[in-house]
Amino acid sequence: MRPSLSPMNRRRWQQFRNNRRGWWSLWIFLALFSVSLFADFLANDRPILVSYDGDWYFPIVQEYPETTFGGDFPTTTDYRDPFVQELIEEKGWIVWPLIRYDYRTVNYNLDVPAPAPPSKEHWLGTDDQARDVVARLIYGFRISVLFGLALTVASSIIGIIAGAVQGYFGGWLDLLFQRFIEIWNGLPVLYLLIIMASFVEPSFAWLLLIMLLFSWTSLVAVVRAEFLKVRNLDYVRAARALGVPDRVIMFRHVLPNAMVATLTFVPFILSGSITTLTALDFLGFGLPPGSASLGELLAQAKANLHAPWLGITVFLVLAVMLTLLIFIGEAVRDAFDPRKTFGSQAT
Repeated sequence: MRPSLSPMNRRRWQQFRNNRRGWWSLWIFLALFSVSLFADFLANDRPILVSYDGDWYFPIVQEYPETTFGGDFPTTTDYRDPFVQELIEEKGWIVWPLIRYDYRTVNYNLDVPAPAPPSKEHWLGTDDQARDVVARLIYGFRISVLFGLALTVASSIIGIIAGAVQGYFGGWLDLLFQRFIEIWNGLPVLYLLIIMASFVEPSFAWLLLIMLLFSWTSLVAVVRAEFLKVRNLDYVRAARALGVPDRVIMFRHVLPNAMVATLTFVPFILSGSITTLTALDFLGFGLPPGSASLGELLAQAKANLHAPWLGITVFLVLAVMLTLLIFIGEAVRDAFDPRKTFGSQAT
């Protein structure tokens, strides 16, 4: 059975759908993100499926030695080698991805010096290390969105808990916490991220942890204000009088009211997380060297002004991604705006 929505949530959902720009942006973004999740099957230097001598092999998920296909060496098979392709095609066939390069594959057979312009083999050209731009964009889009989602979820959880504790208990706890957050927000975040990233070997998890140290404050003020507004209402006082524990009151009775305002900020936090990661990668303090990174492509575009396809391509990808997220955020904000929700119902 389909879960039934309350009348309030149905109105919010309808208000979100009425914002056509946000509604279509959501579907376009989900489509692009879904495609990027299957990047290994779209852009890879290993075949999806190999049929050889009556047996099936899946090189995209498992490595096979060259001797498996009649080669001479027990090393990992290089499927781009024409000799290996001839061996396989003598007794079978190969199913290749749409793009026969992954984000690390270097094409040593370019007809022109790298970065090479767009061609039939490289639809958007190559970067200055002869790697396919389309493959790096697909993988870079995926890692940017996954990083942004992970950072948004983690920072939202911490920020909601911190804001709830501040707003619910108030008093000296709220006062001291506010002074701490004011000092913490006054720190030069980008410089500190660069300094901290220079002391450790960069990785996805470590970079996520470093950025989480400074991003969790984004929702504290919103949640704190909602808890301050609600904590002295009659139903909260009644729950206290009945002996209901504070944690139950906070997260079962008060938090749902605070989530209305909180959800409107989530798409904007996501877009900000992606922008920060791109900036760090552009400066060389982000993901490990060689990773699929939109910021690294942007840095290459800056260093290779004679290859305009690099700058144009990465600019369009970032512009489309962030624009879609902003439109989604605006639609979510309108959906939770009581003036527009009830106003549209009245009309």
